Amino acid sequence: MAKIFAVLLTIFVFQASVQAADKIRIGFPETAAPFVPLPLGQKRGFFQQEGLQTESILMRPTAVVPALLSGELDYYTVIAGGVRAAIQGLPVKVLACYMPGSLIALIARPEFKSAQELRGKTIGIQTFGGNLHDQARLMFKHFSLDPDKEVKFLALGPTEARFAAMKQGLVAATLVGPPNDFVGKKMGFVVLARAHELFNWPTSGLAASVKKIKETPDEIKRVIKVGIRANRYIQENREGTIQFMMEWLKSNKEMSTATYDSSLKAFNGDGNLPEDGLLLVIEEAKKAGNVSRTVALSDVADLSILREAQRELGIKTK
Repeated sequence: MAKIFAVLLTIFVFQASVQAADKIRIGFPETAAPFVPLPLGQKRGFFQQEGLQTESILMRPTAVVPALLSGELDYYTVIAGGVRAAIQGLPVKVLACYMPGSLIALIARPEFKSAQELRGKTIGIQTFGGNLHDQARLMFKHFSLDPDKEVKFLALGPTEARFAAMKQGLVAATLVGPPNDFVGKKMGFVVLARAHELFNWPTSGLAASVKKIKETPDEIKRVIKVGIRANRYIQENREGTIQFMMEWLKSNKEMSTATYDSSLKAFNGDGNLPEDGLLLVIEEAKKAGNVSRTVALSDVADLSILREAQRELGIKTK
């Protein structure tokens, strides 16, 4: 009888804790490596430990800002999306960063041994003005190549079409994210550079409306903590993370392992938003939005709650 009572009490306490948990909705553009931290935090119970229940929602980018401003969505995970909204004058700000670098890799035919050897060559991209195009321009600038004059870009669509064009010699190189860098290497291509090893480009993190920031700073702090804890788990638990990637990315172990290996060093362990990288994102967003005015970091980001979370986690801040 005592055992039955104990079991019933445990069930009651668990149900009560679930009912008492604050429910939040987090938006994602896709199930991809940069956005692993928060779903992993849900799977490993980090949100529950912070008294939070989460719902993960895949959303079209055009639907995100209206949902944030109406309160239908609590948080969004794409840094650039938050920056673009803020630059447009909308009350949205970036709060933390979980991946301060881009996972995009420059991959080429085997006869090319360095990025500089691509001078005068044609590079396959998905679309003009898209993320791959932006990353390619920044990467070539890093290697002292003028992306407007010294390389040519050809929009070829999806990865499969770009790889086919490379095999046929129609283009010399392309840009891909994991695990397609691994797939490309299996096809005989070579990785010449990885964006996150060259420059900061805040990719995934946390953004919310200014109204949300004012009304629920404690909740935001708890969410930030979950992301930081999840990143530390990623860095310390290879097999556990690969297993989660298999489930969330719906990929086999070989592909999930390749994704983990390509992305591991791009996750941070403190939630910091690199200033130089944020400035790059701001400049690209200004170009895309035809904005000429000066945009301060404080116009697009509020890191005050992040600093509180870091102090509580024992993370030293500048």
